[in-house]
Amino acid sequence: MCPHADHTANPPPVIVGRVIGQHGVRGWLKVYSYTRPAAQILEYDRWMLADRNDATEWRGLRVTSTRRQARKLLAKLEGVDDREVAGELSGKWIAIERTQLAELPPDEYYWSDLIGLCVVDQDGVELGVVDHLIETGANDVLAVRGDGDERLLPWSPHVIVEVDVAAGRLRVQWDADDRD
Repeated sequence: MCPHADHTANPPPVIVGRVIGQHGVRGWLKVYSYTRPAAQILEYDRWMLADRNDATEWRGLRVTSTRRQARKLLAKLEGVDDREVAGELSGKWIAIERTQLAELPPDEYYWSDLIGLCVVDQDGVELGVVDHLIETGANDVLAVRGDGDERLLPWSPHVIVEVDVAAGRLRVQWDADDRD
């Protein structure tokens, strides 16, 4: 059920947002950010863009200018100089290289590091793979998919026992028979 590969070798690009449209006639892009705070996406000087339906072919572009306008985030990319070219980028994923992210203290993880990890319980029973995370007011929640069902596990010290990104495994204190 779970992949057993080294998750640190050749890490995939980290998706940080998407292009939601063009702004004006000079090639500016409207951006939706997945970063927290949202404006953090404007701090990265190089983006990679790919189609949302096929994120295998990434195109690297240098960010030449950014600005915030009211609640909008806007960016200008090298070689994108008119509305028509900007319109062709609408709907694309925005990603960065993993190396562009700041180093985190021990025992802290980016969500992108957790997605794809194999989740095992205290007895070594595989529960599935982290599919995505959900931000809630109290704590984040791991959505774990396995054997056709989904388990929602709170990101809590009472549940998370060990995270081993290099081994691709997340060990939890959870009964494999529990259903959400």
